[in-house]
Amino acid sequence: MGGTKSDVKISKPPFVSQKSCVCIGNRIQQPVGCWSFRVTTGSFAAMLKPTRHALVALTLTLCTTPALAQTKISNLDSEVTSSSTKGSTAQSPAPLKVTTAKQHFGYNIGDDYFLANYDQTAVYWRKLDQESDRMRLVTIGKTAEGRPQLMAILTSPENHKKLGRYQEIARKLALAEGLNDSQAKALAAEGKAVIWIDGGLHATEVVGTHQLIETVYQMASATDEETKRILDDVILLAVHANPDGQQLVSDWYMRKAEPKERAFNDIPRLYQKYIGHDNNRDSFMNNMPETKNMSRVLFRQWFPQIMYNHHQTGPVGTILFAPPFRDPFNYVYDPLIPMQLDLVGGAMHTRFAAEGKPGSTMVDGAGFSTWWNGGLRTTVYFHNMIGLLSEINGSPTPIEIPFVPDRQLPSASLPYPIPPQKVWRFRQSIDYSLSANKAVLDLASKYRKDFLYNIYQMGRNAIAKGSRDHWTTYPKRLAMVKAAIAKEMPPEETPELSGVGAGYFSKGYPDKYYQMMRTPELRDPRGYILPADQTDFLTATKFVNALIESGITVQKATAPFQAGGKTYPVGSYVIKTAQAFRPHVLDMFEPQDHPNDFAYPGGPPKPPYDNAGWTLAYQMGIQYDRILESFDGPFAKIADVLAPPPGQITGAAGAAGFLLDHRVNDAFVAVNRLLAAGEDVYWLQAPLAASGKTYPAGTFYIPAQPSVLPMLAEMAQKVGLVFEGTPSKPEGEAFKMKPLRIALWDRYGGSMPSGWVRWMFEQYQFPFEVVYPQQLDAGNLKSKYDAIVLVDGAVPMSDKAPVGREARFYKQPKAEEIPAEFRDRLGYVSVAKTVPQLRTYLEAGGTVIAVGSSTNLGYHLGLPIENALTEQTAEGKAKPLPPEKYYIPGSILQAKVDNTLPIAHGLPERVNVFFNNSPVFKMKPGAQGAGLQTVAVFDSDEPLRSGWAWGQRYLKGGVPIAQAPVGQGKLFLFGPEIVNRAQPHGTFKFLFNGLYYGTASSVQMAAEPGARSAGR
Repeated sequence: MGGTKSDVKISKPPFVSQKSCVCIGNRIQQPVGCWSFRVTTGSFAAMLKPTRHALVALTLTLCTTPALAQTKISNLDSEVTSSSTKGSTAQSPAPLKVTTAKQHFGYNIGDDYFLANYDQTAVYWRKLDQESDRMRLVTIGKTAEGRPQLMAILTSPENHKKLGRYQEIARKLALAEGLNDSQAKALAAEGKAVIWIDGGLHATEVVGTHQLIETVYQMASATDEETKRILDDVILLAVHANPDGQQLVSDWYMRKAEPKERAFNDIPRLYQKYIGHDNNRDSFMNNMPETKNMSRVLFRQWFPQIMYNHHQTGPVGTILFAPPFRDPFNYVYDPLIPMQLDLVGGAMHTRFAAEGKPGSTMVDGAGFSTWWNGGLRTTVYFHNMIGLLSEINGSPTPIEIPFVPDRQLPSASLPYPIPPQKVWRFRQSIDYSLSANKAVLDLASKYRKDFLYNIYQMGRNAIAKGSRDHWTTYPKRLAMVKAAIAKEMPPEETPELSGVGAGYFSKGYPDKYYQMMRTPELRDPRGYILPADQTDFLTATKFVNALIESGITVQKATAPFQAGGKTYPVGSYVIKTAQAFRPHVLDMFEPQDHPNDFAYPGGPPKPPYDNAGWTLAYQMGIQYDRILESFDGPFAKIADVLAPPPGQITGAAGAAGFLLDHRVNDAFVAVNRLLAAGEDVYWLQAPLAASGKTYPAGTFYIPAQPSVLPMLAEMAQKVGLVFEGTPSKPEGEAFKMKPLRIALWDRYGGSMPSGWVRWMFEQYQFPFEVVYPQQLDAGNLKSKYDAIVLVDGAVPMSDKAPVGREARFYKQPKAEEIPAEFRDRLGYVSVAKTVPQLRTYLEAGGTVIAVGSSTNLGYHLGLPIENALTEQTAEGKAKPLPPEKYYIPGSILQAKVDNTLPIAHGLPERVNVFFNNSPVFKMKPGAQGAGLQTVAVFDSDEPLRSGWAWGQRYLKGGVPIAQAPVGQGKLFLFGPEIVNRAQPHGTFKFLFNGLYYGTASSVQMAAEPGARSAGR
């Protein structure tokens, strides 16, 4: 009969031993070695789908034998489960009683010392899907570890019958194309509010995961009037944000038989396969599969008007933080974004107070703002969606809400303080989360038409701004105007120009000062063009794909065209700003101008929630033009993400070998594949004139062999690379490259920077091994590795025990407290023990690449360098500049690069680097004699390109990137974060070059008589 068969396998968690296993389900509570699940077999489900409610269930109780230890619940990935009749008009019998969490898990959600894992949750959701006609379960994609990522769609049975229509209405209103206001109002009246609520993004934030389970159950089963009204007016998308993480964290917590011994703050690895907590830093880049899945739902399929992203932990002395947020908000938003944020946040806090739930804080109660783009709830702002975040306290192991004097006096940020609580239970936090969800859903129900129409209004406004001359006001432009006013107007006519109440009693200022910000050259662009003839068009294509995955309309030229007085080739990419998601377009191309934000005049800076500047076009190093006038051309809309544009092989007949452009990042894919196959690759050290053109220094040369041409043909077609045949072998100095043995540092619990590099190495096909401090301390490194990569956070400044925030995040368990298989990951890189081994390795000819804080290694090795960002004390000693004088949170700066050096081959002379209060060096006397070389320098007193740089003049003359010989080896010091979150493709080559430059052997290439055939 019809339906999809689902194979259901039962397993114990990977960390559970037979001795410590506790059965779950069917009220079996005794500590025996078994697990019990109530599951519906796939064949039965398939046969019974037409009847929907004649559910046949099978209860399995299985011992946790070794044979079962490696199995998992699988094949939960059908696109829509139990959906064959949910949209039909056939009358169905009354639904069966919906299974409670207690009946399924053996525990209530929120019970002390209990966490459900993802396998159990997936089975439960499938069960609820079968039992409730309000629910449809879909898979939105696979996770990094291959699990199905589930989303539950919850609404009334009547709405399920027209679900496709309501989804189309949400799409039309969000994109605002081809609609007038009356049509939009009619659609808003017909449509249903679409609300996203997620959980589990940060897997150790277990309140979020478990409130989602309880929310799905309550919306699938509750019969109170409010819930029924919500279901009539709202379509709820309940999205699991990190299935892999829930499985890991819950299994780790439940592995202990004694409940009071359970903890999850010492898990052995990151709770997302590659990037852990940074899975909330990937939402405009869309690198990770989970991000791609969620972006697809948010920006290309469902277009919710409100999305609610659950987090923890809340500020100490409170229960949780919820909107409204503190300033600044980003200047490219429509004003309806911050206003509606305040509206929805106000509803949340109002409900807490009405229900007698004290302890919710807002605005300045925490540091959360709406400036940054890149998080799951922040990227939606740039798509005209209301993004909510709450940070709540809570744990399955009961906690305390301590007394904090400053959290006891009511204020606008904390109107309803909570007294100290000696015991705060998990269920209490779940209940607060449920109240917050209900507040959002209730408001969406009551103001359904308003939210639907307002997202249209914001899209309409964006299209209008992109269709005419428009100016965005930025802090730097206002500063320019204020300076002109102060210079040109008499002091008695220039009242205070800054701060609250500035100019309150003045008559204002002449209009000419306003017009200073409205000159033609300061207009927002009408669009952007990425020429198809730029050298690294493959990276430009990756940039475009990130935009497409974020719902941006991108077009491609089907013929040559002209715009802005310039001719562009066929295949060029065109992104116009006359589209609903214009704020996101601007944010990816234009520099961010973060305001100077201080606690008080002359005081310390207020750190932004995350980065201050991130302009992706700058980070990826693509070439593009800003077009200020209206333009059009032979453009076709790109329907979906693009495969790499096919490359080609030229001059293959009679070629002695093939040339590959080093300036293309993906050239390293070819290098890695060829070397792995045993082929020769050379890195030319001087420019090469051949076939009527000049190839820059760094060009790769691949000698022709019978086995080479098929490999090149495949990479031209699938990777998009261009290989140019040359009839004669190049002459001069070159590096003969060899296969690499790369060691990538990591630590117990996982390093996010290391995980990002691990993912990058896989994408570009670098061979590598993850190593931990104990392996480095064991020595004999040169016999094992050609290059060691020490990302930010690996090398400390000293061996003093970490304190404060650092200690909290980097604390490691005792060896006896964790399974034996993870004990070799424990430990830290130390000055006393690890640095001598690294010195020995370098002196023997090894290569070390140190990034960010790991450039501390240069000081430990005694290199003649010092911190460039210091000032002299009264005693004549150097001390770091205080933040009141110098502060650069995550921003983009520009440095001058010596690209004649092999480490910088393939890079332009001026490079944008991602900089986050990063190390900057000054060469001490004797540095040149010691062989130190400046790779990059800040040659301007205003290197800021995007973000916030207070005191940036101190950078002038500073060295952010240097290289040094240590014995026979090479040490590369990269102060900026050249691989930050796998976003700055424009600086990836620093890492790639360093890996091969350190190990390659220098050879003199001589021309050979006659030409070699590529086919012999």
